[in-house]
Amino acid sequence: MKAGIIGFPQVGKTTLFKILTKAHLDMMKFSGSKTESHVGVATVPDPRLDELSKIFNPKKTSHATVEYLDVAGLVKGESKDATYLGNLRNVDALVHVVRVFADESISHVEGSIDPKRDIANVELELLVSDLSIVEKRLDRLEKDIKKQKSAVLEKELELLKRCKLCLEEEKPLRGLELDSDEKKILRGFMFLSEKPILHVLNLSDGDSNKIDQIISAFQLGAISSQVNVGVTAVCGKVEAELAELSGEDAELFLADYGLKESGLDRLIRVTYQLLGLISFFTVGDDECRAWTIQQGTTALKAAGVIHSDIERCFIRAEVVPCDKLLELKSLTAARDKGLLRMEGKGYLVQDGDVINFRHSG
Repeated sequence: MKAGIIGFPQVGKTTLFKILTKAHLDMMKFSGSKTESHVGVATVPDPRLDELSKIFNPKKTSHATVEYLDVAGLVKGESKDATYLGNLRNVDALVHVVRVFADESISHVEGSIDPKRDIANVELELLVSDLSIVEKRLDRLEKDIKKQKSAVLEKELELLKRCKLCLEEEKPLRGLELDSDEKKILRGFMFLSEKPILHVLNLSDGDSNKIDQIISAFQLGAISSQVNVGVTAVCGKVEAELAELSGEDAELFLADYGLKESGLDRLIRVTYQLLGLISFFTVGDDECRAWTIQQGTTALKAAGVIHSDIERCFIRAEVVPCDKLLELKSLTAARDKGLLRMEGKGYLVQDGDVINFRHSG
């Protein structure tokens, strides 16, 4: 999974990127190039996988990962230039960092703290970028259709006219109702306002007690209820300090701030929920591994995530819920208790399933 981190300058965007990916680039300053970006990988925390590894003691434990792309801060009015946000077009989701912390030494581009205004302004930049692409394509389509009639091109023309109207009404494309064929047509454009977006409020450390009530505290109910939109929060300064700790020290540090989990855990958990992602596990002496799939994925397609040959030569899936396996401590015990089920190609994989794929290859 890939996620792009966006936001206006001085909101803590790159600080969050460093915390998530544990990057150690000096100050990580951008040179000003419109195509510049930082790329890093974050490990997806999953206590279930850690516990499975304790049972199987494998040579290797492989957590799922998320690739984060950090682009230069947005500049109002420049999004008509498609290259400015071009690096974000191949990500699966956008993570928008919103400044809520107060710091007189760090200026705000708008001169004041207002998360609702900043969220609206960033959305507008995405809309403007998409509208520019739609208008250029419509102009080309109309010329091509005049030269030669085409049912395929005419369908694309009508769809893009709907998109244009939606964008001109300042509505993101992620809220547009589309059938499977229409989604396929739009897929190649990789519109930014069509991507799921997670707004991450960067709080002052003194506001850590508001993390579980941010939607009501900052009156973001209307925003959080939109299609494919999520809202969460982190305390950037707290997370930066936490990143230097581990084990019991980290737990005590979180407790001092009244936090139940780290910002990394919270952000990835909410991102998975927003994208409808789940995890299943494979276990053994060589490796215990977490795999990320879309909710509603069949056993056959899940096998293909591991290797195309396993999907092609699929026979059956041996499945046991992770919590049952952790309780019984072995696959043999799970089989003896009748909890290791045999499932076919059409079985819908559940979050936390431990699966052994039988195949003929």
